[in-house]
Amino acid sequence: MAEDTEKAIRVRTLFLSDMHLGTKGCQAGLLLEFLKDYDADEIYLVGDIVDGWQLRSGWYWPQAHNDVVQKLLRKVRKGSTLIYVPGNHDEFLRDYIGTTFGGIEIAESRIHEAADGRRYLVIHGDQFDMVVRHAKWLAYLGDGAYTLALVINTGLNKVRRRLGLAYWSLSAWAKLKVKNAVNFIGKFEEFLAAEARRVGADGVICGHIHHAANREIEGLRYLNTGDWVESCTAVVEHYDGTMEVLHYPSILRAREAGRAEVARLAEPAPAGRRAVA
Repeated sequence: MAEDTEKAIRVRTLFLSDMHLGTKGCQAGLLLEFLKDYDADEIYLVGDIVDGWQLRSGWYWPQAHNDVVQKLLRKVRKGSTLIYVPGNHDEFLRDYIGTTFGGIEIAESRIHEAADGRRYLVIHGDQFDMVVRHAKWLAYLGDGAYTLALVINTGLNKVRRRLGLAYWSLSAWAKLKVKNAVNFIGKFEEFLAAEARRVGADGVICGHIHHAANREIEGLRYLNTGDWVESCTAVVEHYDGTMEVLHYPSILRAREAGRAEVARLAEPAPAGRRAVA
């Protein structure tokens, strides 16, 4: 694996969730590039990092997924603190809450104090998903439908790339168009904000629903890390305590556009258009 470079952007805290390592939908290549681009003093893995549900039905673990794990472990060896808050897809780790493995602490939830003194409840969020809590069979069924949507989405985007079109997410579009899905997201956000208020926090940082967000709910800050299956997003805390949602594909597009502009400006002007002294 390539060595880290001094060009990596350093942030105070990095929050990642819903990688779903062990599934074909995981965008491990982009995730690895992101981890090369960003370093942090403290890293929170906010659940569904390894997808135990899928691995139980069939083993899938390519080298890229192993590279992501090794990259995270390397950050720990270099001095980053890493806290793993399990979710429903990696719930097997909840048997080890309160223990530490290789410098990685397993925690059910955590109160994170930002540089500006604000306190955030860090939790995966599946505890507030009524389907997961009371009808796990329905959650498994929904997970299967989501996996099918990702397979369809992969084929669709291969065609779009050949036509020169940008990536488009079928399931993300469906979430925003289907009324029940929109209502579910809204209720989920309200439940998490209420839990943050209950424990005396100023906000909440969670995952689970694959819908990145940074907004205020009745005076509390609600942050969702999104996922690394479709949106490829993360939450970072800067050294002044500012929280930001990063959409990595947009960062890459902006970076590429900047390089193209620099290259354009560096090109010699056509002979007939050179400035006259």
